[in-house]
Amino acid sequence: MSVKYKRILLKLSGEALMGNDPFGINRDTIMEIVGQVKEIADMGVQVGVVVGGGNIFRGVSAQAGSMDRATADYMGMMATVMNALALKDAFESLGQPARVQSALSMQQIAETYARPKAIQYLEEGKVVIFAAGTGNPFFTTDTAAALRGAEMNCDIMLKATNVDGVYTADPKKDPAATRYQTITFDEAIIKNLKVMDATAFALCRERKLNIVVFGIAKEGALKRVVTGEDEGTLVHI
Repeated sequence: MSVKYKRILLKLSGEALMGNDPFGINRDTIMEIVGQVKEIADMGVQVGVVVGGGNIFRGVSAQAGSMDRATADYMGMMATVMNALALKDAFESLGQPARVQSALSMQQIAETYARPKAIQYLEEGKVVIFAAGTGNPFFTTDTAAALRGAEMNCDIMLKATNVDGVYTADPKKDPAATRYQTITFDEAIIKNLKVMDATAFALCRERKLNIVVFGIAKEGALKRVVTGEDEGTLVHI
């Protein structure tokens, strides 16, 4: 089976790792996700992953309270490193080589992000997990995903969510809501469809890095996206 995209950037939220748990990392859920990624890696797709940390700590959440925003954001970055290490362990348990590169220097547990090395790993068939966001407070992991996707010269950015695409309205609240198969960046802006945060969206649009929003919980969804089937919503120039 031929693939449509040779190199992808997969954006995973921290919440995607929780499964049905109220917080933290659900091992069964994480194994299902890495199993989908290994399936496409075995097809020759080069995979970079950016993971959030909302299942552990989020800088803009109620958890942070009156905490200094920069301090809270750094704590959120540390949470993404924990998730990245869990993903790496899961990949390696399936025999899929993986590397963690962190935007914050913590050499005992992860390599510091270096673009040439990351590209080398991708070309070698290793999954590269980018941790600690951009390494700067006030930027989301959506923005980190857009940045790494552009830096890695990815063909597409895949945003894994708990909804199987972008809808005309919230499908949980409006049963008449319908899924967009494709939509342009400009249409998404006009319709105020919050595909991702504004900074990340603007960067993807500027770099002509198209986005597919899809539901990671659907079995085989990732494979269907990379082979060009009608899965999720394609946001394009």
